[in-house]
Amino acid sequence: MVGLVTPWNYPLTLVVSDALPALVAGNTVVVKPAEATPYTALAARELLLDAGVPRDCFLVVPGTGETAGTALTERVDFVGFTGSTAVGREVAATAGRRLVDASLELGGKNPMVVLGDAGVDAAVDGAVAACYPNAGQLCVSVERIYVEDAVYEAFRDRLVAATRGLSLGVDFTHDPDVGSLIGPEQLDRVAGAVDDAVAAGAEVLTGGRRRPDVGPYVYEPTVVEGAGPDDAVVREETFGPVVTLHRVADADEAVERANDTDYGLHASVWSGDADRGAAVARRIRSGTASVNDAYVSAYAAVDAPMGAAATPGSAAATAARGY
Repeated sequence: MVGLVTPWNYPLTLVVSDALPALVAGNTVVVKPAEATPYTALAARELLLDAGVPRDCFLVVPGTGETAGTALTERVDFVGFTGSTAVGREVAATAGRRLVDASLELGGKNPMVVLGDAGVDAAVDGAVAACYPNAGQLCVSVERIYVEDAVYEAFRDRLVAATRGLSLGVDFTHDPDVGSLIGPEQLDRVAGAVDDAVAAGAEVLTGGRRRPDVGPYVYEPTVVEGAGPDDAVVREETFGPVVTLHRVADADEAVERANDTDYGLHASVWSGDADRGAAVARRIRSGTASVNDAYVSAYAAVDAPMGAAATPGSAAATAARGY
């Protein structure tokens, strides 16, 4: 029996994509969906039953993490967890105590490195694609950008213009570029991180405002310059449409600052020389790395592992290159 504890940010994809391999391999699956999004998991179950999955092979148990989540991890033969690093440590400890395997995908404070030989327009397009999908509520989205001095000002100006041009909306169409955060707590978390950075001396180049005129939990896509290395907006996962921008002297400084984090999920490196970009990517402490691509190539690379890393070079064999 495989137990899955799934998050709210992609409530269909992260239920079904984790469940299908387990089912194909002949296991039963029990899902504890996020408290905020249980109905999507229940709807997914109906679709799977309609497709022929036996009724007792895919079960959904809504509830809180403290009750349903704990009960699940205490009983199943394998645990799959996607969520925060803090809770992931508890899940891992439970699995270790019970001597069962666990697969954990935890938080990210993902860096993007723009080298001096990168095509600025392509890198800006990549940054927009990396920073603002799902209003930044994506584990592999970029939250920190380190740009070599040679192209910093050109990159900054074009990124600010591109970010400022994004449209906001909450209607059920594909027209808006950026939608809503999930709720009031997430809105407060995102706004608080930006406000604290500004109070400490950082500057908002664009965005930085709640937009109740668009929707109750909408926050503008935001670029912050001058945030310090110990500011929460740089150190902690914001999980919103906010990115910090940093000037670096060279690739060595970019790698050093990219690695100055407690997280290590994904990284993106941009260079006019893909081999050079891959060499830099291998030095970044991340489970996956994309070269000249935001994250899609890594997510779609079925042979690449998905998860965090503890040491530089772990992405060396699986750096996904997008051109």
